[in-house]
This record gives sequence, structure tokens and C-alpha cells, in this order.
Amino acid sequence: MLKRIVQAIFVILGGTLGLFLIPDLLSLINLSEFKLINNPYVSVLLGAIIFYFLTFWAVDYVVNFVKWIEDGLVKAPVVDILSGSLGLIIGLFVAYLLGIPLNQIEIPVVNTVTPIFLTLLLGYLGFQVGFKKRDELSSVFSTNRGNKRKELEDEDQSDTKIFKLLDTSVIIDGRIADICQTGFLDGVIVIPQFVLEELQHIADSSDVLKRNRGRRGLDILNRIQKELPVEVQIYEGDFEEIQEVDSKLVKLAKIMNGIVVTNDFNLNKVCELQKVQVLNINDLANAVKPVVLPGEEMNVQVIKDGKEHNQGIAYLDDGTMIVVEEGREYIGKHIDVIVTSVLQTSAGRMIFAKPKLLEKAL
Repeated sequence: MLKRIVQAIFVILGGTLGLFLIPDLLSLINLSEFKLINNPYVSVLLGAIIFYFLTFWAVDYVVNFVKWIEDGLVKAPVVDILSGSLGLIIGLFVAYLLGIPLNQIEIPVVNTVTPIFLTLLLGYLGFQVGFKKRDELSSVFSTNRGNKRKELEDEDQSDTKIFKLLDTSVIIDGRIADICQTGFLDGVIVIPQFVLEELQHIADSSDVLKRNRGRRGLDILNRIQKELPVEVQIYEGDFEEIQEVDSKLVKLAKIMNGIVVTNDFNLNKVCELQKVQVLNINDLANAVKPVVLPGEEMNVQVIKDGKEHNQGIAYLDDGTMIVVEEGREYIGKHIDVIVTSVLQTSAGRMIFAKPKLLEKAL
């Protein structure tokens, strides 16, 4: 169907050009005296025939070009298309306003070439500005809609939604689903499209471990979206000028005034430097763990040696690592230890202890 339409356009274009150009061509080669040839109907027919035969060579290129543009427009988010079109319209309108006084100038170059140049330049600039500022425009419109809603609703029902942006690591971790199920995570859960693409890339990896982690993350998202009583939104925009997914997430959080939810220690630090709110589920896990104070006693099993000399390593049931000084000789045994200090960070909690037998010996 598209091929037929292109051929029809070529025939119409050829007939139009033939009507205006073939008489001049005949006069140029001294054939304008032949009335049989030099008439409008013959000119239109010749132009249409010439361009019709031209379509046998050019139609495939034109059709492929049109399909390429169509695929690009279909894949592009609606916000990108609307913002770019709005910028293009504004640029063309400004070029039209500037061209009105220029057309009144009698200098040939100024009143003919300059308006065309302004139309191309301002149209391009308008499209680029609108496209690159699409996220800010969408946030402005969403803010305006929120303000209008706020005027119509009561104060108790007019609170702005809080957006919680999930990163790849917290989705793969899986604990976020349990947190949502308990109701401790309020607001709207936002899953950016570039995070989904990274998850899909991990799920398609040739490495078995990575593939399983990616598939686990996709399963967690399905559970959050279908089974849990939380509102989930998919953000389809992207920041093509930024390569790193974490950097895209931080920028999106700034635009949406949202909160990044992660268990990545490095992303946690970047968010703090960028003045972006962040929720680290490791902090939450550490906060709800039983408090261990120096001087308390506990029974642990030393399972391996530590990095330092004569250190032994044990673990609590919740995964907290216990560094047992002078505990290397107790590897494989259950012993009573006394807590000496506790180190707690966003990366986790570490307990330092020493054998109770050693304490009694001293």
C-alpha cells in the first residue's frame, strides 16, 4: 500500500513539474513551435510518465526511508514527540514573525534567502530545545495538574504523591517486595524503563548466575505489580546523553522530586552528594536487627579464618558477620564469645568479639 502511495505522489509531482518546466525546456531546444507537443496536457502527461519510470528506481529507497522514520516515531516516547513538536512549532512561529518585516525590504537577498534561513535555523533550534527539555516540560505540566487538583480537593486529600524510584540492585535483592507487602513503603513505586532494560539485559546474559539474578528481578517486579497493594508506574523516558543507569536514576529523581530506593552503597553516597533523598534497605534491615551491646555474651560457630592474624569469622542467623579475635583455633566449633564493639554502616553491620574462655584466662 505504501509503495502505491509513493508512486502516486511521484506521478502527481512529475505532472506538476512537467506543466511548469517542459514548456521552458522546449523553448530552450527550439521545439516550442510544435503545438502538438507544446500544450499543457502533453506537458503534464510527459512529466507524469518520466517520474513514473523514475519510481522503479527510487520507490524502494523512499519506502525504506519512510518506514525508518515510522519505526523511530513508534519507538519514541509520546513525551519526546510532543515536546519536540511543540518546540518546532514555536521555532517556526518565531521565524514567521521575524520574516514579516524582512519581506518588506527591497534588497533581493534579504527578503528571499534570509526568511528561509531563519525558518530552518529556528525550526531546528526549537525542536532541539523542546526535545532536550522534555523532562522539565513534563514536570511543569504535572506540577500544574497537581496544583489544580490541590485547589479542588480538601487539604487532607491534596498531598502530593511521593515517588519511590527503584534501582536494579534493590529489585534483584527481592526484599523490597516484602517491605511493600507490609505497608512500610508508601507512595508510588516508579520503575524506569532504562532499569527494566538493564534487568532484561542481565536476564539474557550468557552467564548462568547473572541470568538467574535478572530473572529473579523480573519475577519480583511482576509480584509487586500484580499481587501487592501498591501503585506502580513505568517511566518510559530516557536520558540518551547519560550512559550509566545509576546517573540516569539520580537525574530522574531530581526531576520528579522522588526518592531513590536502593541497597547499593555507592549509589547511596552519590545520592547524598547530589542532594537526592535515598532509602537504603540495608539501613532498614540494620535498624530492625536486635541491638547488640559491648559486653553481651552469645554462642556462635566459627566457620572460617579472618583477614587478620588469628581471627575467626562467625555469622548470626540474620547474616551479620562476627569477627572473633583469637578465634582461628576454634574453627568448626561452637563457643561463647563476649562482644567488644559493634560497627554499623549502610553496607551492613559487623560485630567484634573475643572468646569468653580467653576473657576468663585474663
